[in-house]
Amino acid sequence: MQVPSRFTLALHIFACFYSLPAETKLTSERLAASANVNPVIIRKLLGMLKAAGLVTVARGSGGAAAAKALSKISLLDIYRAVECDQPEGMFRFAPRPNPGCPVCRNLRGVLEPRLERVQQAMERELAAVSIEDICREVDQRVVEQRMAETLAGEQGDALKCNCDE
Repeated sequence: MQVPSRFTLALHIFACFYSLPAETKLTSERLAASANVNPVIIRKLLGMLKAAGLVTVARGSGGAAAAKALSKISLLDIYRAVECDQPEGMFRFAPRPNPGCPVCRNLRGVLEPRLERVQQAMERELAAVSIEDICREVDQRVVEQRMAETLAGEQGDALKCNCDE
């Protein structure tokens, strides 16, 4: 199963909030350059995150910011904000099953309780991790990579985030 990229792009946005100085104006253009996507995609995501109360967005080129502490925002909050466009969850069944097919008549009843447990397990795992947890780990990896580059005598520009320019 593949979760669409809206989720990971939204996490990228929050990682930029965390990693860059508070006075940095994070516009959709800057965030899009960092993630290597079209600014329209970032604006759509910011709209979804704003509707969920997770970000604030200033009109014009005012930029975006987290609406609350990153320690108070879970991966589940992000997932629900950008991926849950269907009330029935991540698993969907054919909208009009064939009543003449015995497999079709019975498959949903067999699968539905199992898939509900899978969904619940995934949501428990996502709820247990905050955005701050993820951002701290990303920062630690960046530090380790920069140290390795320094020891190897490299310039270090390869790890410089273009969202902080």
